[in-house]
Amino acid sequence: MKNDIILIVEPLIPHLRRYARVLVRDQAGADDLVQDCLEHMISRWHQRRADGNARAWAFTILHNLAVNAMRQKSRRGEHTPIEDADESQFAQGPSQQEGLYRRDLLKGLEALSEEHRSVILLVSIEDLSYAETASVLGVPIGTVMSRLARAREKLLVWMEGATPVASVPPSGTVNLRRIK
Repeated sequence: MKNDIILIVEPLIPHLRRYARVLVRDQAGADDLVQDCLEHMISRWHQRRADGNARAWAFTILHNLAVNAMRQKSRRGEHTPIEDADESQFAQGPSQQEGLYRRDLLKGLEALSEEHRSVILLVSIEDLSYAETASVLGVPIGTVMSRLARAREKLLVWMEGATPVASVPPSGTVNLRRIK
């Protein structure tokens, strides 16, 4: 059996290398791919159909391994040896601050009254004009402008930390005093 493998597989190696170079476009990667292909062929030799074409089977294995490697590479991204990597590839800015900012902004919006929250959301988030916002809320344009100015001011004070998150209760809760 071992002689059968050698007699059948050995003549295929140059052809497999040539096909692998075309697929991978890198000699070292092609050699690794052929090595993996040969390993698969030998370890699964018992699964090969005796009446089947060994050459087609070998090229199928090589092709499937190459496709799997390409898919894996696209999921993982380009591999760069650490010695060749630029520091900027590893450097990332801290992302915690953005999350805290978003959390504080949402809590600040929640702390606003319904009138102020509605105006700031319609104008700033939904990008409605003052006239459209006035029409939606059924109030004069001047009221929209004054509510928006007050809402922005309150939100700015909130975001600058003048009102700590812990000291402002969520809407709908009651502050209770502790008596000793």
